[in-house]
Amino acid sequence: MNAIISASDLANDLAGANPPVLLDVRWRLTAAKAAGEPPYDGRADYETGHLPGAVYVDLDRELASAPGEGGRHPLPDLAHFGAAMRRAGVSSGTPVVVYDGGQGWAAARAWWMLRWTGHPDVRVLDGGLPAWEGPLEKSVPTPEEGDFVPEPGAAGLLDADAAAELARSGVLLDARAGERYRGEVEPIDPVAGHIPGAVSAPTTENVRADGRYLPAQELRERFKGLGVSEGSRVGVYCGSGVSAAHEVLALAVAGLPAELYVGSWSEWSSDPDRPVAVGPDPQ
Repeated sequence: MNAIISASDLANDLAGANPPVLLDVRWRLTAAKAAGEPPYDGRADYETGHLPGAVYVDLDRELASAPGEGGRHPLPDLAHFGAAMRRAGVSSGTPVVVYDGGQGWAAARAWWMLRWTGHPDVRVLDGGLPAWEGPLEKSVPTPEEGDFVPEPGAAGLLDADAAAELARSGVLLDARAGERYRGEVEPIDPVAGHIPGAVSAPTTENVRADGRYLPAQELRERFKGLGVSEGSRVGVYCGSGVSAAHEVLALAVAGLPAELYVGSWSEWSSDPDRPVAVGPDPQ
């Protein structure tokens, strides 16, 4: 099963006998704002127009727990996550399609959470809301309660120690912008640089200008150039486990399984005892 779906294929599926549950996960990374400027409100955007039947999911409150030692977007309490998914109508036997405002990061985080906790049929709308050419609606639906119960998988998740080991024994990709990887700037976290041994692999290079993923073969060639081959053990991190999920999804499109370090740089850099590398060289 492909991890992404085109807008035209989604329209066909919605008109079919077993339409997918739609999750709207609009979200933006917001650093410090000028005094008086409110943070981005994904729910407000959702209420101005969303795919028919879509239910809003709050990334900060339902796909993550409060920031702390585990980073800026640590894993949510799984009972809370499961309740949010059931409220949205998610059942184990029903396909799910997730979308966001077009960047793809938040949708990928929802995709990864559902896949990691055992849902068998989850896809991301390629290109997000801007790719959709059908009607939008403003009414907020109340779907029938779903039956999905999250059951975390044994594989697919890295902690800090496992990420450090993977940087030595496999391929650990850093999905942040290159200047953050090199330690030239750090607008959010307390320390600049990267995990020693990690390879710079900005998420932005996985997509076209319109936010849609590159074809699978092009993605395979990109990751091959970064040291990933069939059989490689691969992990990905970013600032807080959101854009890295987008890269895990890109790897899935390319047919390459990968693990996610959810705590990412926000967790790693919070511990002064963990080593930090700077510059273009992985080490």
